[in-house]
Amino acid sequence: MSDANRFLMPEAIKRIARLDLRARHVVEGFLSGMHRSPYFGQSVEFLQHREYARGDDIRDVDWKVWAKQDRYYVKQYEEDTNLRCTLLVDVSASMRYGDGHLSKYEYASTLAACLAYLLLRQQDAVGCVSFDETTRMTAPLRTKRNHLDSILKTLDVSRPEHKTDVLGVLRRAAERFPRPGMMVLVSDLLVEREGLMKGLKLLRSRGHDVMVFHVLDDDELDFPFNGPTRFEGLELPEHLACNPRALREGYLAALNEYLSEVRRGCVGQRVDYVLLRTSQPLDAALAAYLSNRLGVRHRSRGGRR
Repeated sequence: MSDANRFLMPEAIKRIARLDLRARHVVEGFLSGMHRSPYFGQSVEFLQHREYARGDDIRDVDWKVWAKQDRYYVKQYEEDTNLRCTLLVDVSASMRYGDGHLSKYEYASTLAACLAYLLLRQQDAVGCVSFDETTRMTAPLRTKRNHLDSILKTLDVSRPEHKTDVLGVLRRAAERFPRPGMMVLVSDLLVEREGLMKGLKLLRSRGHDVMVFHVLDDDELDFPFNGPTRFEGLELPEHLACNPRALREGYLAALNEYLSEVRRGCVGQRVDYVLLRTSQPLDAALAAYLSNRLGVRHRSRGGRR
């Protein structure tokens, strides 16, 4: 019997629970006191007065101001509602790879579980989609703390075993979640790059704040192999027997070009991009990123110092 709770690491939760995950871009639906919406409405937080104009609701008139100034003013409020975040987690066959403590699948799922815990703690709405060449499981957007169980079950697939169709999945996510919010993609991105960029561009065009966590194993980043080795495809029925030392230089050059292209594409779409090694302590990597993201947001609001 599977144990979905394995994705929740107490050490990681303890570290990240103090952080506030906040959207960089102004999107619909922000939590009162933490997330701001550009829309006005009846809310607990007062914004400003303005003079009454024909057509304004008489119920918005501030009668105390009228009594003092004999002029009609209406009260404006900032509408503060919950942030909506959808976690898109790759559970394709290539995510099975891993020779250390965690496979890429386990690492990505643990990362998603930590983010879900943090967001639900803030009373934000969180949903989750696990995918390969199609959607495997979906947990709808919910704000209740016990919704974490549904998200963990969505992540707990029996065995990653199919290819990845990231463009199709991102298109379906854009259709399923049309209101602007936050989209978090967690994947090894071993996909067709043109399709990836089209999908990210589509999400951004719909007004979503998009974050990409690129999860790779140390072996994939460092290519440490020596001696005769047989490489077997995880998503293709192919294998390669070779002397890896003869391939190392070319492999690393191609990898760096690929990583640079993905990073540039994300920057061009104003998508946050983070490369994570499965050997990195997840709590430290996540805490550093969220602290930096929050700091960038504060600097952008405060201007130069």
